[in-house]
Amino acid sequence: MQRLSLSQSLQQKLSPQQIQYIKLLQVTTAELETRVEEELEQNPALEEGEEEEPEIQQEEEQEEETTESETSEEAEATESTESSEDIDLKDYLGDDDYSSYKTYNDDGDEEERETPIATSSSLHETLMTQLGFLGLNEKQTAIGSQLIGSIEGDGYIRRELESIVNDLAFAQSIETNLEEVESVLKKIQTFDPAGIAARNLQECLLLQLDRMDNGQDVDVIVGKRIISECYEEFTKKHYPKILKKLDLDDEDYIKDAIELIVKLNPKPGGETSGGLVKNQYVIPDFILTNNNGKLEVVLNSRNAPDLRISPSYTEMFKAYEKSDKKDKKLKETVSFVKQKLDAARWFIDAIKQRQLTLMRTMRAIVDFQYEYFLDGDELKLKPMILKDIAQKIDMDISTVSRVSSSKTVQTDFGTFPLKYFFSEGITTDTGEEASSREVKQFIKDLVTNEDKNKPYSDERLEELLNEKGYVIARRTVAKYREQLNIPVARLRREV
Repeated sequence: MQRLSLSQSLQQKLSPQQIQYIKLLQVTTAELETRVEEELEQNPALEEGEEEEPEIQQEEEQEEETTESETSEEAEATESTESSEDIDLKDYLGDDDYSSYKTYNDDGDEEERETPIATSSSLHETLMTQLGFLGLNEKQTAIGSQLIGSIEGDGYIRRELESIVNDLAFAQSIETNLEEVESVLKKIQTFDPAGIAARNLQECLLLQLDRMDNGQDVDVIVGKRIISECYEEFTKKHYPKILKKLDLDDEDYIKDAIELIVKLNPKPGGETSGGLVKNQYVIPDFILTNNNGKLEVVLNSRNAPDLRISPSYTEMFKAYEKSDKKDKKLKETVSFVKQKLDAARWFIDAIKQRQLTLMRTMRAIVDFQYEYFLDGDELKLKPMILKDIAQKIDMDISTVSRVSSSKTVQTDFGTFPLKYFFSEGITTDTGEEASSREVKQFIKDLVTNEDKNKPYSDERLEELLNEKGYVIARRTVAKYREQLNIPVARLRREV
Protein backbone atom coordinates (compact mmCIF):
# COMPACT_ATOMS: atom_id res chain seq x y z
CA MET A 1 0.00 0.00 0.00
CA GLN A 2 1.44 3.34 -1.05
CA ARG A 3 1.37 6.30 1.31
CA LEU A 4 2.27 9.92 0.96
CA SER A 5 4.35 11.53 3.66
CA LEU A 6 6.23 14.77 4.23
CA SER A 7 9.75 14.85 5.58
CA GLN A 8 12.37 17.49 6.18
CA SER A 9 16.06 16.97 5.46
CA LEU A 10 19.09 19.20 5.72
CA GLN A 11 21.52 18.99 2.79
CA GLN A 12 24.78 20.79 2.24
CA LYS A 13 25.56 21.74 -1.35
CA LEU A 14 28.60 23.56 -2.65
CA SER A 15 28.00 26.67 -4.67
CA PRO A 16 29.60 27.01 -8.12
CA GLN A 17 32.05 29.54 -6.64
CA GLN A 18 33.13 27.07 -3.93
CA ILE A 19 33.57 24.28 -6.47
CA GLN A 20 35.71 26.52 -8.66
CA TYR A 21 37.80 27.64 -5.69
CA ILE A 22 38.44 24.05 -4.55
CA LYS A 23 39.53 23.01 -8.04
CA LEU A 24 41.86 25.99 -8.39
CA LEU A 25 43.33 25.39 -4.92
CA GLN A 26 44.45 21.89 -5.89
CA VAL A 27 46.22 22.73 -9.15
CA THR A 28 49.94 23.47 -9.41
CA THR A 29 51.42 26.68 -10.77
CA ALA A 30 51.92 25.24 -14.26
CA GLU A 31 48.35 23.90 -14.34
CA LEU A 32 47.01 27.25 -13.15
CA GLU A 33 48.56 28.99 -16.15
CA THR A 34 46.80 26.57 -18.48
CA ARG A 35 43.53 27.00 -16.57
CA VAL A 36 43.73 30.80 -16.85
CA GLU A 37 44.43 30.61 -20.59
CA GLU A 38 41.41 28.36 -21.06
CA GLU A 39 39.17 30.74 -19.12
CA LEU A 40 40.39 33.70 -21.16
CA GLU A 41 39.50 31.82 -24.33
CA GLN A 42 36.06 30.74 -23.14
CA ASN A 43 34.92 33.95 -21.47
CA PRO A 44 35.16 37.20 -23.49
CA ALA A 45 34.18 39.19 -20.39
CA LEU A 46 37.51 38.24 -18.79
CA GLU A 47 40.76 39.78 -19.95
CA GLU A 48 44.33 40.30 -18.83
CA GLY A 49 45.25 43.52 -17.11
CA GLU A 50 45.08 45.18 -13.72
CA GLU A 51 41.63 45.31 -12.23
CA GLU A 52 39.96 48.72 -12.23
CA GLU A 53 37.84 49.22 -9.14
CA PRO A 54 35.74 52.13 -10.48
CA GLU A 55 34.72 50.05 -13.49
CA ILE A 56 33.64 47.18 -11.28
CA GLN A 57 31.58 49.42 -9.01
CA GLN A 58 29.94 51.04 -12.02
CA GLU A 59 29.22 47.60 -13.42
CA GLU A 60 27.57 46.47 -10.18
CA GLU A 61 25.36 49.55 -10.10
CA GLN A 62 24.41 48.99 -13.72
CA GLU A 63 23.56 45.34 -13.03
CA GLU A 64 21.23 46.38 -10.19
CA GLU A 65 19.50 48.95 -12.42
CA THR A 66 19.12 46.42 -15.22
CA THR A 67 17.67 43.83 -12.85
CA GLU A 68 15.19 46.36 -11.45
CA SER A 69 14.15 47.38 -14.98
CA GLU A 70 13.59 43.77 -16.00
CA THR A 71 11.69 42.98 -12.80
CA SER A 72 9.38 45.92 -13.44
CA GLU A 73 8.75 44.74 -16.99
CA GLU A 74 8.04 41.22 -15.77
CA ALA A 75 5.33 42.53 -13.44
CA GLU A 76 3.60 44.20 -16.38
CA ALA A 77 3.81 41.18 -18.66
CA THR A 78 0.68 39.09 -19.27
CA GLU A 79 2.21 36.00 -20.89
CA SER A 80 3.87 33.32 -18.80
CA THR A 81 6.66 32.85 -21.34
CA GLU A 82 7.85 36.41 -20.75
CA SER A 83 7.84 36.06 -16.98
CA SER A 84 10.09 33.02 -17.21
CA GLU A 85 12.78 35.04 -18.95
CA ASP A 86 13.71 37.30 -16.05
CA ILE A 87 17.51 37.68 -15.96
CA ASP A 88 17.84 37.04 -12.26
CA LEU A 89 20.90 34.91 -11.46
CA LYS A 90 18.90 31.97 -10.10
CA ASP A 91 17.13 31.46 -13.44
CA TYR A 92 20.23 30.75 -15.43
CA LEU A 93 22.00 28.84 -12.68
CA GLY A 94 19.09 26.49 -12.05
CA ASP A 95 17.96 24.98 -8.75
CA ASP A 96 19.32 21.50 -9.17
CA ASP A 97 22.83 21.66 -10.57
CA TYR A 98 24.06 25.12 -11.61
CA SER A 99 23.58 23.97 -15.21
CA SER A 100 24.09 27.26 -17.05
CA TYR A 101 27.27 28.08 -15.17
CA LYS A 102 28.55 24.62 -15.91
CA THR A 103 27.83 25.11 -19.60
CA TYR A 104 30.35 27.90 -19.86
CA ASN A 105 32.79 27.04 -17.09
CA ASP A 106 32.77 23.28 -16.66
CA ASP A 107 36.26 21.87 -16.45
CA GLY A 108 35.22 18.47 -15.19
CA ASP A 109 36.62 16.78 -18.27
CA GLU A 110 40.13 18.11 -17.75
CA GLU A 111 41.42 14.66 -16.92
CA GLU A 112 40.07 13.32 -20.21
CA ARG A 113 41.97 15.75 -22.38
CA GLU A 114 44.81 14.21 -24.31
CA THR A 115 48.33 15.26 -23.48
CA PRO A 116 50.23 16.54 -26.51
CA ILE A 117 53.10 14.23 -27.46
CA ALA A 118 56.28 15.29 -29.20
CA THR A 119 56.54 14.44 -32.87
CA SER A 120 59.84 12.56 -32.53
CA SER A 121 59.95 8.83 -33.30
CA SER A 122 58.45 6.54 -30.70
CA LEU A 123 59.98 3.26 -29.55
CA HIS A 124 57.61 1.25 -31.77
CA GLU A 125 58.35 3.41 -34.81
CA THR A 126 62.08 2.95 -34.28
CA LEU A 127 61.67 -0.83 -34.04
CA MET A 128 59.42 -0.95 -37.12
CA THR A 129 62.09 0.91 -39.07
CA GLN A 130 64.68 -1.68 -38.04
CA LEU A 131 62.25 -4.46 -38.95
CA GLY A 132 62.08 -3.10 -42.49
CA PHE A 133 65.84 -3.53 -42.86
CA LEU A 134 65.70 -7.33 -42.33
CA GLY A 135 64.23 -8.11 -45.73
CA LEU A 136 61.62 -10.52 -44.34
CA ASN A 137 58.78 -11.98 -46.38
CA GLU A 138 55.22 -10.76 -45.99
CA LYS A 139 54.25 -13.33 -43.36
CA GLN A 140 57.35 -12.78 -41.24
CA THR A 141 56.84 -9.01 -41.43
CA ALA A 142 53.28 -9.43 -40.15
CA ILE A 143 54.54 -11.57 -37.28
CA GLY A 144 57.25 -9.02 -36.50
CA SER A 145 54.70 -6.18 -36.49
CA GLN A 146 52.50 -8.12 -34.07
CA LEU A 147 55.46 -8.78 -31.76
CA ILE A 148 56.58 -5.14 -31.82
CA GLY A 149 53.04 -4.05 -31.10
CA SER A 150 53.11 -6.27 -28.01
CA ILE A 151 56.23 -4.57 -26.59
CA GLU A 152 55.39 -2.48 -23.53
CA GLY A 153 56.83 0.92 -22.65
CA ASP A 154 59.69 -0.52 -20.63
CA GLY A 155 60.79 -2.70 -23.58
CA TYR A 156 59.42 -6.10 -22.50
CA ILE A 157 57.03 -8.53 -24.19
CA ARG A 158 54.90 -9.97 -21.40
CA ARG A 159 52.21 -11.51 -23.58
CA GLU A 160 52.68 -15.25 -24.03
CA LEU A 161 53.87 -16.27 -27.51
CA GLU A 162 51.02 -18.80 -27.70
CA SER A 163 48.59 -15.91 -27.31
CA ILE A 164 50.35 -13.98 -30.07
CA VAL A 165 49.96 -17.01 -32.35
CA ASN A 166 46.23 -16.94 -31.63
CA ASP A 167 46.09 -13.17 -32.18
CA LEU A 168 47.60 -13.57 -35.64
CA ALA A 169 45.13 -16.35 -36.51
CA PHE A 170 41.96 -14.59 -35.34
CA ALA A 171 42.78 -10.95 -36.12
CA GLN A 172 44.82 -11.29 -39.34
CA SER A 173 44.00 -14.84 -40.53
CA ILE A 174 47.70 -15.73 -40.47
CA GLU A 175 48.36 -19.35 -39.64
CA THR A 176 51.68 -19.77 -37.84
CA ASN A 177 53.22 -21.71 -34.98
CA LEU A 178 55.27 -21.10 -31.84
CA GLU A 179 58.60 -21.92 -33.50
CA GLU A 180 58.06 -19.44 -36.34
CA VAL A 181 57.03 -16.64 -33.96
CA GLU A 182 60.00 -17.30 -31.69
CA SER A 183 62.33 -17.23 -34.72
CA VAL A 184 61.14 -13.73 -35.63
CA LEU A 185 61.35 -12.69 -31.97
CA LYS A 186 65.04 -13.67 -31.88
CA LYS A 187 65.64 -11.32 -34.81
CA ILE A 188 63.82 -8.45 -33.07
CA GLN A 189 65.91 -9.04 -29.94
CA THR A 190 68.98 -8.06 -31.95
CA PHE A 191 67.53 -4.56 -32.49
CA ASP A 192 68.60 -1.46 -30.63
CA PRO A 193 68.34 -0.72 -27.78
CA ALA A 194 70.07 -3.81 -26.41
CA GLY A 195 67.77 -6.03 -24.35
CA ILE A 196 64.62 -5.01 -26.22
CA ALA A 197 61.73 -7.52 -26.59
CA ALA A 198 62.90 -9.65 -23.65
CA ARG A 199 60.23 -11.64 -21.86
CA ASN A 200 61.70 -11.17 -18.38
CA LEU A 201 64.59 -9.45 -16.64
CA GLN A 202 66.83 -12.50 -16.81
CA GLU A 203 66.49 -12.67 -20.61
CA CYS A 204 66.97 -8.88 -20.86
CA LEU A 205 70.31 -9.03 -19.01
CA LEU A 206 71.48 -12.01 -21.06
CA LEU A 207 70.66 -10.21 -24.32
CA GLN A 208 72.80 -7.27 -23.25
CA LEU A 209 75.67 -9.50 -22.15
CA ASP A 210 75.50 -11.34 -25.49
CA ARG A 211 76.15 -8.00 -27.25
CA MET A 212 79.35 -7.60 -25.19
CA ASP A 213 80.58 -11.18 -25.58
CA ASN A 214 83.63 -11.41 -27.81
CA GLY A 215 84.80 -14.69 -26.30
CA GLN A 216 87.71 -13.06 -24.49
CA ASP A 217 86.24 -10.83 -21.77
CA VAL A 218 86.26 -12.94 -18.60
CA ASP A 219 83.83 -10.63 -16.75
CA VAL A 220 81.24 -11.00 -19.52
CA ILE A 221 81.67 -14.79 -19.62
CA VAL A 222 81.31 -15.10 -15.83
CA GLY A 223 78.42 -12.63 -15.89
CA LYS A 224 76.52 -14.76 -18.42
CA ARG A 225 77.06 -17.86 -16.26
CA ILE A 226 75.80 -16.03 -13.16
CA ILE A 227 72.60 -14.86 -14.89
CA SER A 228 71.91 -18.13 -16.71
CA GLU A 229 72.88 -20.60 -13.96
CA CYS A 230 72.58 -18.66 -10.68
CA TYR A 231 69.92 -16.03 -11.36
CA GLU A 232 67.87 -16.69 -8.22
CA GLU A 233 70.97 -16.60 -6.02
CA PHE A 234 72.08 -13.38 -7.72
CA THR A 235 68.75 -11.60 -7.02
CA LYS A 236 69.04 -12.58 -3.35
CA LYS A 237 72.75 -11.75 -3.16
CA HIS A 238 73.66 -15.23 -1.97
CA TYR A 239 77.26 -14.92 -3.18
CA PRO A 240 78.64 -17.97 -1.35
CA LYS A 241 76.03 -20.12 -3.10
CA ILE A 242 77.05 -18.62 -6.46
CA LEU A 243 80.69 -19.45 -5.80
CA LYS A 244 79.79 -23.02 -4.89
CA LYS A 245 77.48 -23.50 -7.86
CA LEU A 246 80.06 -22.14 -10.31
CA ASP A 247 82.80 -24.17 -8.56
CA LEU A 248 84.84 -21.09 -7.64
CA ASP A 249 86.72 -20.54 -4.37
CA ASP A 250 87.33 -16.76 -4.31
CA GLU A 251 84.77 -13.95 -4.34
CA ASP A 252 87.13 -11.87 -6.50
CA TYR A 253 86.20 -14.12 -9.42
CA ILE A 254 82.62 -12.86 -9.42
CA LYS A 255 83.08 -9.34 -8.03
CA ASP A 256 83.88 -7.65 -11.36
CA ALA A 257 81.22 -9.67 -13.18
CA ILE A 258 78.55 -8.56 -10.71
CA GLU A 259 79.66 -4.92 -11.04
CA LEU A 260 79.22 -5.29 -14.81
CA ILE A 261 75.73 -6.81 -14.42
CA VAL A 262 74.39 -4.10 -12.12
CA LYS A 263 75.37 -1.46 -14.71
CA LEU A 264 73.10 -3.03 -17.36
CA ASN A 265 69.80 -1.39 -18.25
CA PRO A 266 66.80 -3.20 -16.70
CA LYS A 267 64.31 -1.13 -18.75
CA PRO A 268 65.64 -0.84 -22.32
CA GLY A 269 62.40 0.71 -23.58
CA GLY A 270 63.17 3.90 -21.69
CA GLU A 271 66.34 4.61 -23.68
CA THR A 272 64.62 6.10 -26.72
CA SER A 273 63.69 9.76 -26.54
CA GLY A 274 60.47 9.43 -28.46
CA GLY A 275 58.42 7.47 -25.95
CA LEU A 276 56.31 8.88 -23.17
CA VAL A 277 59.37 9.44 -20.99
CA LYS A 278 59.88 13.16 -20.60
CA ASN A 279 62.03 15.51 -18.58
CA GLN A 280 59.88 17.25 -16.02
CA TYR A 281 60.75 20.55 -14.42
CA VAL A 282 59.28 21.69 -11.13
CA ILE A 283 57.88 25.22 -11.01
CA PRO A 284 57.86 26.24 -7.32
CA ASP A 285 54.68 27.79 -5.93
CA PHE A 286 56.56 29.68 -3.21
CA ILE A 287 60.00 31.24 -2.96
CA LEU A 288 61.55 31.38 0.52
CA THR A 289 64.65 33.47 1.17
CA ASN A 290 66.75 34.01 4.28
CA ASN A 291 67.48 37.72 4.51
CA ASN A 292 70.07 37.99 7.27
CA GLY A 293 68.17 35.66 9.58
CA LYS A 294 64.73 36.96 8.57
CA LEU A 295 62.70 34.47 6.56
CA GLU A 296 60.69 36.00 3.74
CA VAL A 297 58.21 34.00 1.69
CA VAL A 298 56.58 35.21 -1.50
CA LEU A 299 54.14 33.60 -3.91
CA ASN A 300 55.43 32.76 -7.36
CA SER A 301 54.27 35.58 -9.65
CA ARG A 302 52.68 33.00 -11.96
CA ASN A 303 50.18 32.31 -9.17
CA ALA A 304 48.96 35.90 -9.31
CA PRO A 305 47.88 36.66 -12.89
CA ASP A 306 46.56 40.14 -13.66
CA LEU A 307 42.92 39.62 -14.58
CA ARG A 308 40.01 42.03 -14.86
CA ILE A 309 36.48 42.24 -16.15
CA SER A 310 36.31 43.62 -19.68
CA PRO A 311 35.22 47.29 -19.68
CA SER A 312 33.52 46.79 -23.05
CA TYR A 313 31.15 44.26 -21.51
CA THR A 314 30.16 46.65 -18.73
CA GLU A 315 29.49 49.27 -21.38
CA MET A 316 26.98 46.92 -22.98
CA PHE A 317 24.66 47.33 -19.99
CA LYS A 318 24.66 51.09 -20.50
CA ALA A 319 23.57 50.60 -24.07
CA TYR A 320 20.83 48.16 -23.03
CA GLU A 321 19.52 50.61 -20.40
CA LYS A 322 19.17 53.40 -22.95
CA SER A 323 17.44 51.11 -25.40
CA ASP A 324 13.64 51.36 -25.53
CA LYS A 325 13.36 47.98 -27.19
CA LYS A 326 12.65 45.32 -24.56
CA ASP A 327 11.89 42.24 -26.62
CA LYS A 328 12.70 38.59 -25.96
CA LYS A 329 15.89 38.62 -28.01
CA LEU A 330 17.27 41.58 -26.07
CA LYS A 331 16.55 39.81 -22.78
CA GLU A 332 18.46 36.76 -23.95
CA THR A 333 21.41 38.97 -24.88
CA VAL A 334 21.35 40.71 -21.51
CA SER A 335 21.17 37.33 -19.75
CA PHE A 336 24.17 36.06 -21.71
CA VAL A 337 26.27 39.16 -20.96
CA LYS A 338 25.38 39.08 -17.27
CA GLN A 339 26.21 35.39 -17.16
CA LYS A 340 29.66 36.01 -18.59
CA LEU A 341 30.29 38.94 -16.23
CA ASP A 342 29.36 36.87 -13.19
CA ALA A 343 31.52 33.96 -14.36
CA ALA A 344 34.47 36.34 -14.81
CA ARG A 345 33.98 37.83 -11.35
CA TRP A 346 33.73 34.38 -9.79
CA PHE A 347 36.95 33.29 -11.48
CA ILE A 348 38.85 36.42 -10.35
CA ASP A 349 37.56 36.01 -6.79
CA ALA A 350 38.55 32.32 -6.78
CA ILE A 351 42.08 33.21 -7.92
CA LYS A 352 42.40 35.82 -5.15
CA GLN A 353 41.06 33.41 -2.53
CA ARG A 354 43.51 30.78 -3.75
CA GLN A 355 46.43 33.21 -3.34
CA LEU A 356 45.30 34.14 0.17
CA THR A 357 44.93 30.52 1.28
CA LEU A 358 48.31 29.52 -0.18
CA MET A 359 50.12 32.35 1.60
CA ARG A 360 48.39 31.74 4.94
CA THR A 361 49.27 28.05 4.78
CA MET A 362 52.89 28.61 3.77
CA ARG A 363 53.49 31.29 6.42
CA ALA A 364 52.09 28.95 9.07
CA ILE A 365 54.44 26.16 7.93
CA VAL A 366 57.43 28.54 7.99
CA ASP A 367 56.53 29.72 11.50
CA PHE A 368 56.17 26.15 12.71
CA GLN A 369 59.43 24.94 11.15
CA TYR A 370 61.35 28.23 11.56
CA GLU A 371 64.55 26.63 12.90
CA TYR A 372 64.70 24.20 9.99
CA PHE A 373 64.22 26.88 7.31
CA LEU A 374 67.14 28.89 8.69
CA ASP A 375 69.76 26.38 7.50
CA GLY A 376 67.94 23.32 6.10
CA ASP A 377 69.17 20.91 8.80
CA GLU A 378 66.75 17.95 8.76
CA LEU A 379 67.47 17.23 12.39
CA LYS A 380 65.70 20.49 13.25
CA LEU A 381 62.40 19.45 11.67
CA LYS A 382 59.65 19.31 14.29
CA PRO A 383 56.83 16.77 14.27
CA MET A 384 54.01 18.44 12.35
CA ILE A 385 50.67 17.14 11.09
CA LEU A 386 47.93 18.73 8.99
CA LYS A 387 45.87 19.49 12.07
CA ASP A 388 48.65 21.70 13.50
CA ILE A 389 48.59 24.01 10.47
CA ALA A 390 44.79 23.90 10.16
CA GLN A 391 44.47 25.18 13.72
CA LYS A 392 47.00 27.97 13.15
CA ILE A 393 45.22 29.34 10.07
CA ASP A 394 41.70 28.48 11.32
CA MET A 395 40.82 26.41 8.28
CA ASP A 396 39.68 22.85 7.67
CA ILE A 397 42.24 20.03 7.52
CA SER A 398 41.05 19.17 3.99
CA THR A 399 42.04 22.66 2.82
CA VAL A 400 45.57 22.26 4.21
CA SER A 401 45.75 18.82 2.62
CA ARG A 402 44.84 20.22 -0.82
CA VAL A 403 47.54 22.88 -0.52
CA SER A 404 50.30 20.64 0.81
CA SER A 405 49.70 17.69 -1.52
CA SER A 406 50.57 19.50 -4.76
CA LYS A 407 52.60 22.62 -3.93
CA THR A 408 56.37 23.15 -3.69
CA VAL A 409 58.64 25.77 -2.15
CA GLN A 410 62.02 26.93 -3.38
CA THR A 411 64.55 27.54 -0.59
CA ASP A 412 68.23 28.41 -0.44
CA PHE A 413 68.99 24.70 0.02
CA GLY A 414 66.66 23.14 -2.54
CA THR A 415 63.09 22.83 -3.76
CA PHE A 416 60.74 20.69 -1.68
CA PRO A 417 57.08 19.63 -1.77
CA LEU A 418 55.14 21.04 1.19
CA LYS A 419 54.20 17.54 2.34
CA TYR A 420 57.93 16.96 2.95
CA PHE A 421 57.70 19.10 6.11
CA PHE A 422 54.87 17.04 7.64
CA SER A 423 55.91 14.10 9.80
CA GLU A 424 54.87 12.09 12.82
CA GLY A 425 56.45 12.39 16.23
CA ILE A 426 58.76 9.90 18.00
CA THR A 427 59.20 10.07 21.78
CA THR A 428 62.79 10.23 23.06
CA ASP A 429 64.05 8.80 26.36
CA THR A 430 63.83 12.30 27.87
CA GLY A 431 60.11 12.55 27.07
CA GLU A 432 60.56 15.02 24.22
CA GLU A 433 59.19 14.50 20.71
CA ALA A 434 61.44 14.11 17.68
CA SER A 435 60.31 14.21 14.08
CA SER A 436 60.10 10.92 12.22
CA ARG A 437 62.02 12.75 9.49
CA GLU A 438 64.88 13.17 11.97
CA VAL A 439 64.82 9.46 12.78
CA LYS A 440 64.78 8.52 9.08
CA GLN A 441 67.79 10.74 8.44
CA PHE A 442 69.65 9.03 11.28
CA ILE A 443 68.79 5.58 9.83
CA LYS A 444 69.97 6.77 6.41
CA ASP A 445 73.28 7.96 7.86
CA LEU A 446 73.80 4.67 9.70
CA VAL A 447 73.22 2.63 6.55
CA THR A 448 75.44 4.91 4.46
CA ASN A 449 78.37 4.51 6.85
CA GLU A 450 77.91 0.80 7.67
CA ASP A 451 80.38 -1.91 6.76
CA LYS A 452 78.95 -3.28 3.49
CA ASN A 453 80.45 -6.69 4.22
CA LYS A 454 78.40 -6.81 7.44
CA PRO A 455 75.41 -4.46 7.02
CA TYR A 456 73.19 -3.63 10.00
CA SER A 457 70.08 -5.70 10.55
CA ASP A 458 66.84 -4.02 11.66
CA GLU A 459 67.49 -5.29 15.19
CA ARG A 460 70.93 -3.67 15.21
CA LEU A 461 69.51 -0.40 13.83
CA GLU A 462 66.94 -0.46 16.64
CA GLU A 463 69.72 -0.86 19.22
CA LEU A 464 71.73 2.02 17.74
CA LEU A 465 68.68 4.28 17.71
CA ASN A 466 67.84 3.41 21.31
CA GLU A 467 71.43 4.25 22.28
CA LYS A 468 70.88 7.71 20.76
CA GLY A 469 67.76 8.17 22.85
CA TYR A 470 65.06 7.35 20.28
CA VAL A 471 62.42 5.05 21.74
CA ILE A 472 61.50 3.02 18.68
CA ALA A 473 60.44 -0.54 17.93
CA ARG A 474 62.04 -2.84 15.35
CA ARG A 475 58.89 -2.92 13.21
CA THR A 476 58.97 0.90 13.08
CA VAL A 477 62.61 0.76 12.01
CA ALA A 478 61.61 -1.65 9.23
CA LYS A 479 58.76 0.66 8.15
CA TYR A 480 61.04 3.72 7.96
CA ARG A 481 63.72 1.73 6.15
CA GLU A 482 61.19 0.66 3.52
CA GLN A 483 59.94 4.25 3.15
CA LEU A 484 63.55 5.26 2.45
CA ASN A 485 63.76 2.51 -0.21
CA ILE A 486 66.60 0.84 1.68
CA PRO A 487 66.66 -2.95 1.15
CA VAL A 488 67.12 -5.44 3.96
CA ALA A 489 70.63 -6.13 5.28
CA ARG A 490 71.12 -9.27 3.19
CA LEU A 491 70.50 -7.36 -0.05
CA ARG A 492 72.83 -4.53 1.01
CA ARG A 493 75.76 -6.85 1.43
CA GLU A 494 78.56 -6.37 -1.10
CA VAL A 495 81.40 -8.68 -2.05
